[in-house]
Amino acid sequence: QVQLAESGGGLVQFGGSLRLSCAASGSIFSIKSMAWYRQVPGKERELVASITSDGTTNYADSVKGRFSISRANAENTAYLQMSSLKPEDTGVYYCNAAIVVVSTSGIHGAHDYWGQGTQVTVSS
Repeated sequence: QVQLAESGGGLVQFGGSLRLSCAASGSIFSIKSMAWYRQVPGKERELVASITSDGTTNYADSVKGRFSISRANAENTAYLQMSSLKPEDTGVYYCNAAIVVVSTSGIHGAHDYWGQGTQVTVSS
């Protein structure tokens, strides 16, 4: 089994900063990619940022230049540094990871895993 544990959400004022963390644990052989998604009520979950195992990053246009995703491969952890926050950044942020799992029967193909979500609220 694999678990993703998120932390770092909260309430921040317009222009402030927050840092989200996502730690993966369990029977992990490797993590191909990690990403952060955001969801607000009534809307679909949207990709905010992603990072591959070799460090290639991708960002939604709305957060480019303000957010930075990074990962500590040895710790199976990803971070999302959010700066210059705006009210429209408000939402529940979910960590996602494509993880290759190892078990007593061997190594399995990559599967998607999700964290429980952490609320980020930006006040104007």
